[in-house]
Amino acid sequence: MLKSGISANSGGTTSTSSPTNSDPITERIKVGRVTDIILNTNFPDIKNLGGDSAIGTIFFKPQNFNTPGETKALPFFPNISYFPLVNELVLIFKLPGNNLNSAGSNEVFYYVNSINLWNAPHHNAFPNVATISPQNQGQQDYSKTQVGNPNVSSKKLKGIDLNSPTNKSQRSFAERKDIHPLLPFPGDNLIQGRFGNSIRLGSTNITEEGTSSNEWSNTSPTGNPITIFRNGQAKRTPSKGYKHIVENINENLTSVYLTSTQSLPLSPASNNYISHTEKSLPISINEYNNPQIILNSSRIVVNAQTDSILFSSQKSINLSTNRSVNINTKVVSIGAGSIKLGSKDASESVVKGDTLYFQLNGILKALIQMTSIMKTSQIWPNGVPVADITKNQVYNNVQTQLELIQEDLETMLSKTVKTI
Repeated sequence: MLKSGISANSGGTTSTSSPTNSDPITERIKVGRVTDIILNTNFPDIKNLGGDSAIGTIFFKPQNFNTPGETKALPFFPNISYFPLVNELVLIFKLPGNNLNSAGSNEVFYYVNSINLWNAPHHNAFPNVATISPQNQGQQDYSKTQVGNPNVSSKKLKGIDLNSPTNKSQRSFAERKDIHPLLPFPGDNLIQGRFGNSIRLGSTNITEEGTSSNEWSNTSPTGNPITIFRNGQAKRTPSKGYKHIVENINENLTSVYLTSTQSLPLSPASNNYISHTEKSLPISINEYNNPQIILNSSRIVVNAQTDSILFSSQKSINLSTNRSVNINTKVVSIGAGSIKLGSKDASESVVKGDTLYFQLNGILKALIQMTSIMKTSQIWPNGVPVADITKNQVYNNVQTQLELIQEDLETMLSKTVKTI
């Protein structure tokens, strides 16, 4: 029978026999060392192991004993998945299996999260000390390190395998020395991934002395909620991976902040509000302390596959960029009481093209009629009418120019931009 708690380090063998009714609850809680895990259907003999339904299953041995054979355990939670690495320790429970109706005593093993040996989100693996030999110096470094104290150099964090020994397609986890745990504050709920990604369900935290150790607890009252989604920690972090850090909105790779009354020191890529009047100028990002959502990353893509993207604002929508604003579409329709182009102080009116065309075309027709008459003007030397060749040539040239302008007048109208 698997031993539980500290007794798991003193001896024992695996057993899958059903416990009697007199078994204490502690006999159902064991400590197992993960020897392998099924993460995809490339696992050897996957069909006999259950196919797709076997994904998440681990193989384990009792902690610190080099016993023959392995035992399987299924994930305990159906809605939360936390898959351990090879050589991490997990808690094992013996509970009813899916053949409960056909066999009243049918029970199988389940596992929950890895035991937090190093108090670190990246990994909490430890070698099996029962198998350590003088030749396995890397693992000795682990065994000499006090449990719960990860103050060991990166050069010593070697000699322990964290990947599946049987499925090559799963051998992708690489140990890193620079993944830091988040510093907690009173009342926080933290969810931390192994790679510098996290969710903080926290609040403003200001001490009785009026100080704070994070960037969001400045003017906001203590206890007001904040939710922080972080994907990738800041590049400039302490060299020692066991040091706790706090999110940095300007340096994390990607962040989403949901605030209540906090103001945040975000440095925007562009801070240009030249198109705003004094009345429409938005409150500075660093000064705004009402509920808001802030997304910050190297690139943000918003895509609506089948319908629309709707932006709605009580005051203004500001587009600010250091280069250009590009709109590529079939139709651009702007409904506004006043449109300023070029400057918020623009005062010149835009001409109505169709109306101007109609008026200019009428003027040109009248002028052409006049020049057609004038180019046949005569003079009366000696009382006999003679064509005034000099003036007629001028009138003819003017008529020709007017006709060319008239022909080109319609092409001056935009085919795409319309106004009222």
